[in-house]
Amino acid sequence: MRAIMVMYDSLNRNLLEPYGCDWSHTPNFKRLAEKCVQFENNYVGSLPCMPARRELHTGRMNFFHRGWGPMEPFDDSMPEILKNNGIYTHLVSDHQHYWEDGGATYHGRYSSWEISRGQEADPWKPDLGAECSMGSVFQAKKESLKRPVYRQRIQQDAVNRRFMDTEEKTSQAVTFASGLDFIERNHSQDNWFLQIETFDPHEPFYTLQADKDLYPHHFTGDADLEADWPPYAPVQEDEDTIRHVRYNYAALVSKCDRYLGKVLDAMDRHDMWKDTMLIVNTDHGFLLGEHGWWGKSAMPVYEELAHTPLFIYDPNQPQYAGQKRSALTQTIDLAPTLLEFFGIPIPKNMTGKPLQKVIEADMAIRSFAVFGYFGSQVNCTDGRYLYMHSASNPEVKLYEYTLMPAHMRGMFTPEELHDAQLAAPFPFTKGCPVLRVKAKDRRVDTTAFGSALYDLAQNPSENVLDTHAERVRQLSEGIVKVMEAHDAPKEAFCHLGFSREGESR
Repeated sequence: MRAIMVMYDSLNRNLLEPYGCDWSHTPNFKRLAEKCVQFENNYVGSLPCMPARRELHTGRMNFFHRGWGPMEPFDDSMPEILKNNGIYTHLVSDHQHYWEDGGATYHGRYSSWEISRGQEADPWKPDLGAECSMGSVFQAKKESLKRPVYRQRIQQDAVNRRFMDTEEKTSQAVTFASGLDFIERNHSQDNWFLQIETFDPHEPFYTLQADKDLYPHHFTGDADLEADWPPYAPVQEDEDTIRHVRYNYAALVSKCDRYLGKVLDAMDRHDMWKDTMLIVNTDHGFLLGEHGWWGKSAMPVYEELAHTPLFIYDPNQPQYAGQKRSALTQTIDLAPTLLEFFGIPIPKNMTGKPLQKVIEADMAIRSFAVFGYFGSQVNCTDGRYLYMHSASNPEVKLYEYTLMPAHMRGMFTPEELHDAQLAAPFPFTKGCPVLRVKAKDRRVDTTAFGSALYDLAQNPSENVLDTHAERVRQLSEGIVKVMEAHDAPKEAFCHLGFSREGESR
């Protein structure tokens, strides 16, 4: 048996034809939907990028205990478990966060791995004489150039683009070429898992003219504004600019679609559908002006961010190809799904559920999907209602629990660690005590937006507000149950205004 995962970053399901978009060009996603089971209620868990990937490995949520960070020594890693049980695992990716301090323990869990460079502000090609090109970024982002780190990142992106001026040089193309090469060399071999992961369609939405030509339009805005790198900020632009940004994003989604087609072609060519699982997924979505926002992180986790596309083809259940499933599923379910496919026992600390029964009979595996950022709102949906719960006691101090003290692009500073204490083990840390570090001012905290309940059946794109007190109570209880199942620290309950029996840590 073999398995292939094609993973994207920041893929908004509303731009895909199988999920109802009537203006994007995604013929290979339509082709994919005809071969796979399409999941209609798949949700994120821990956000954003690396917390989501930690879930992909561990099959359990992590945002109750810490924010962005590496894999921990006590973590169960799905690709490493496969590797240790005789399944060869290979990662090909251009996702730059894997090569930073906050993601540096992920790729080593695979049997082998390959990288391609140049996405966003990846510190790739040096050009010390280059001027900072701001043509791709919005005024809100330009204002941040007063901080040297942002200016350096925008300048680095401009340099990187000069080295990706033809299709075959772009990082997504290089990534898929590596993945396809693995398939060509190993399609006759057994017992392997291949993860082809591209940073696209994450911003900046850099594409070449052939993809832009799929969306002809006349942009009447700022002649110096390419508008393919929106900030994580409120929308201040006019409708013409908003449309232009959406077309730039759609062009990149269409590029993703073309390279997905190459994987489907390879599976057709080598008759791999008889024994190869295919999973196509993403870590989260992206706001393209909906709710008056660009991006993610700075605003509540709306449907466009949380409700994500998922397609799975199981060669043991080919009769369900082209069907849809409505059961609530989450990122944490992918690790146990792959382990069960290869006949490997699922570790007790994995709280996700294998999806084979969902594929077969749309069996419910959870009543609630809970998701969020560390220290921010905690969100819960039952598939009909979405409840966003903000901290009732924001003055309660939060702590990060870790043995790998690193943030996104740097280690914890000595000042952060001055008051760190060794805390007792959690049930999932396998007897290991952990550092208890006071959380610094958080990059993501949407508490100020307050709590809110939305009826998704009224208008999913706008999330019409509903004030049903009983539904709020039910969804709040769902949050508590999920927090208890993931051994959330007591201060997290207090912060949110929930009570839990037990001693303080």
